[in-house]
Amino acid sequence: MRRILFFIPVILVLLYSCNDEPDPYADFTVSATLVEVNENIRFTNTSHYARDVEWVFGDGYVSNAYNPVHYYDKPGIYNVKLTVWSRENKISTAYQTIEVVYPTATLDIEVVEYYMEYPVADASVILYGSYMDWTDELNPVAEGFTDIDGIVIFSGLPVKEYFVDVWEANHDNYALAEEDIGFISTGVLYPGEINYFTAWVDYYPPTKSASTNKLERRERNVKMESKERNHGDKPKRERKK
Repeated sequence: MRRILFFIPVILVLLYSCNDEPDPYADFTVSATLVEVNENIRFTNTSHYARDVEWVFGDGYVSNAYNPVHYYDKPGIYNVKLTVWSRENKISTAYQTIEVVYPTATLDIEVVEYYMEYPVADASVILYGSYMDWTDELNPVAEGFTDIDGIVIFSGLPVKEYFVDVWEANHDNYALAEEDIGFISTGVLYPGEINYFTAWVDYYPPTKSASTNKLERRERNVKMESKERNHGDKPKRERKK
């Protein structure tokens, strides 16, 4: 009889301990909430009293890893959901929003006169997303002005090819563009890097200023075929004798 009385308190203690497990608490951190397409994101699980976990990333992928790494192959806003279960199958959830954008790049443009190869300061540099836009002077992506060293820098640009319009009171790149589209095409930029491009221009004496040349360009529709060129190479042109 004493043995039975001894075991009853032990059983009660065990039952009380099992029923006294705290409720699970889901929580996690991420390495970044604003990322680029195909950039790895590290998810760190900081949940408490979690036996099982499930991650739903919002793009159709699910993971049961405790600390997963995930990336998104398309831009957009994704809602990440973490669900945790305790030993008693109690549930807790946590959420985080991730914004995914296209990769960006920086473009460093140096404006240089073609023959004498001197830098051109205070030149207007406009980027267009297509050759047709460059020709029609429509839908400019960005505009900047060169410093005393003939340099202007554009940052946060979507990764693609750009066509460069350069104009200054006595310089432009319009005649050069008619000879070779390589004079105005940057080629496709490299993501996450500083891309360098030399924008060669012609000099026009005051008797025929670049302003007149720009007006003439607007009045005609220049048609050229694209030509392959190596990024950073100087397009060929016969030098004046």
